[in-house]
Amino acid sequence: MSLKVGIVGLPNVGKSTLFNALLKKRVALSANYPFATIEPNVGVVAVPDNRLNELAELVKDEEKMENLPPLVPAVVEFVDIAGLVKGASGGAGLGNQFLSHIREVDAIVHVVRDFENGDIVREGSVSPDEDKLTIETELALADLQVIEKLVAAQEKEVRGAKDPLEGLKLDILKKIKENLEAGKVLGHYEIGDERLKHWFAGLPLLTTKPMLYVHNVSEEDLRFKNEELRIEENVVVISAKVEEELAEYSEEERKEYLKELGIEETGLERLIKKAYEVLGLISFLTAGKKEVRAWTVKKGSKAPQAAGVIHTDFEKGFIRAQVIPYEKLIEAGSYAVAKQKGLIRTEGKDYIMQDGDVVEFLVSS
Repeated sequence: MSLKVGIVGLPNVGKSTLFNALLKKRVALSANYPFATIEPNVGVVAVPDNRLNELAELVKDEEKMENLPPLVPAVVEFVDIAGLVKGASGGAGLGNQFLSHIREVDAIVHVVRDFENGDIVREGSVSPDEDKLTIETELALADLQVIEKLVAAQEKEVRGAKDPLEGLKLDILKKIKENLEAGKVLGHYEIGDERLKHWFAGLPLLTTKPMLYVHNVSEEDLRFKNEELRIEENVVVISAKVEEELAEYSEEERKEYLKELGIEETGLERLIKKAYEVLGLISFLTAGKKEVRAWTVKKGSKAPQAAGVIHTDFEKGFIRAQVIPYEKLIEAGSYAVAKQKGLIRTEGKDYIMQDGDVVEFLVSS
């Protein structure tokens, strides 16, 4: 499944520097003035997953292959969206154009400036809390313009409608409007009725998208800020400049530098994993001679839906799934041993996929 995350923030907070580091090359223009990025830059980034390497080694040994099978990780598509400014919802700073780019993403990474540097111009940025409020206000004001039209349209639908779900839709839209007018941040909005999830996901709203905050800090503050803010569920602390430099290092140099900073993973690895988590996604794995691969599904997906991610026909023709948790397979050392020990389970249509399941689907042709 496609996963798209938009990087937003006020101008000159480090968005493009962060984006460059994500892609491990200088794609976006980093410049010390507003609107250095006008068209959104897009880059596909692999989700860090060490399980693939270990699975590939297992397949290589069991199949007596000379080389490891190809590794295909799950991916996240990041979009570097130009800096928003106060008044964007009214068109300031090309605001309408930028807001339309945000509508196309599944989740929002909001970069806030949490460093001091007199050489870099502040363009509307005051403090992390003030910056958050500025962006959230602009998103809410933009949504208020949209929600009024949605409510009016739904009121027409309700008149004479036999399906009670139409009335529920109107109630939800009115509640969202009420919350926005009260200045509440929506984020993960609970709609309460499973039947309306698809409809709700298709609403052209900005404030209902999952939001992840990135505090862009100086190298000197990295360890301190990481300790201070790590308890907050939707916050990641990164030094975008450090990450851009790390992207140029070899794997060995990167590990050594992180060790000096007292950090196990790069900020980018934590960001990518967190974006995955915020969207409620998990990975299941397939492993064979042709490839070892991670596939993305929503948490709570059943086995036929997961099979459909590989190929749409697999969902229709699903018969059963042979499943083993990744840890148990690695512990067994091979599929053959795992089978002998009875560790590989046969699961049917109602099985709910778990993160790290290694699966082989049986489908009808």
